[in-house]
Amino acid sequence: MKRTISSMAALVLAAAAVTAAGGSASAHAPGRAPGSGESFATTKTTYAPQQDPRDYEAVPASFTPVFTESVSRHGSRAMSDSEDGDAVLAVLRDAESEGALTRLGARLGPQVESLLAAASSVGYGELSGRGVQEQRQTARRMEKRLPSLFRAIVAGQEPVEVKTSGVTRATASANAFTGGLVAADPKLTNLVQAPVTDKDLLYFHKQPQNAAYQEYVENDPELAAVLARIDGAPDTARNAKDVVSRLFTSRYVAAMTAEDRVAFARSLYELYAAAPDLGVEAPGVDLDAFVPARDARWFSYLDDAEEFYEKGPSISGRTITYDMANVLLDDLFDQVEAKAAGTSAKGAVLRFTHAEEIMPLAVLLGLPGSTEPADLDEPYTYKNNEWRGAQVAPMAANVQWDLFAGPRHAVKSGKDGKNASGGTRYLVRMLYNEKETAFKASCEPIARGSHFYDLAELRGCFGRS
Repeated sequence: MKRTISSMAALVLAAAAVTAAGGSASAHAPGRAPGSGESFATTKTTYAPQQDPRDYEAVPASFTPVFTESVSRHGSRAMSDSEDGDAVLAVLRDAESEGALTRLGARLGPQVESLLAAASSVGYGELSGRGVQEQRQTARRMEKRLPSLFRAIVAGQEPVEVKTSGVTRATASANAFTGGLVAADPKLTNLVQAPVTDKDLLYFHKQPQNAAYQEYVENDPELAAVLARIDGAPDTARNAKDVVSRLFTSRYVAAMTAEDRVAFARSLYELYAAAPDLGVEAPGVDLDAFVPARDARWFSYLDDAEEFYEKGPSISGRTITYDMANVLLDDLFDQVEAKAAGTSAKGAVLRFTHAEEIMPLAVLLGLPGSTEPADLDEPYTYKNNEWRGAQVAPMAANVQWDLFAGPRHAVKSGKDGKNASGGTRYLVRMLYNEKETAFKASCEPIARGSHFYDLAELRGCFGRS
């Protein structure tokens, strides 16, 4: 959802509030978005694995993988609609009719038209060629990381369960991912189940049981106030003017209202952020020249702020944005516990969902940069909070739990948890965007600095035992 400023008065009044709460907004610019150079694309950032598997911690001796499960965001996709592109083109055509385009401005229209044509060819909101590649490549890396598990899945004819939100891009992502698995090992063909829709699990933010959350997003006065406060910072108008001044003559810029400049700049930023996701269909589109890094930084912050407050750790003392993700956390535990107890024959469970589910799950899991809320009197900024959409939920973001089984005496640790099978000990390793990642601080690994956790320890630190 793109927010706009209703009037110059709103800009001035809200700017004073942000300055009082957080200091100079321009000091809060982020560094480069991970994996995207100068493209500050927030949650539209294209996917890249975050660790070389050669650097993974060695699996403890005598332990073998017996199960894996994942929660993945859909891959890169086309924009939801043509609204931003149409808005940008309308202003460009008006300026052209008045002879008010600069040399740079005259180059923008064809780029936007190419991007819209690419999005239309894919289908607005649908998985792009880049998204297909992301999912297939992630699947193949999973298989390479766990070769003995997939051999065991084939040998034991263990099913690979696939669940999606039912939204087309999520189902297409599931098909691309499982296609990657099967291409690497055709023996998996009859073991990979057809995708099953589970909206309560993987599209929970839109379900009736979470009406209170939907009301929060639409009508909560504290949420509306803090977002207006952030939007109204002086840098919003300043960076918007910078963007339009490079594309239009000074006379044309002077005739635009502050609201019109902001609306145009934010629409152009949305296209800028989305363009890499359509890199396969529109390889010639590059909008970097039209949105300088200093301006992209600011508009990425505005975009991140909305995601932070609506889907992330949000306002201190309030948990409405992530409580609903407990259904997904419960399912992660249920699946590994069932495998350890011997009540599940599944070899893998693969889930495909959306940023709205990944972000709150990240809070519950205590994933890096996902846990700190913001006080109402000190709004979220890049200076005071680590949360970044590009890190928390880029396109194709994923959380993976691998379950390993071994003899109880094989690994010494400070805690001797009771596992479901008497002589067998179960360890869990979590990967976040394919990087070994610690569970929250209250969970104790099998050794200091290790990424392997006793399943019983995880049950205890997450309050499940």
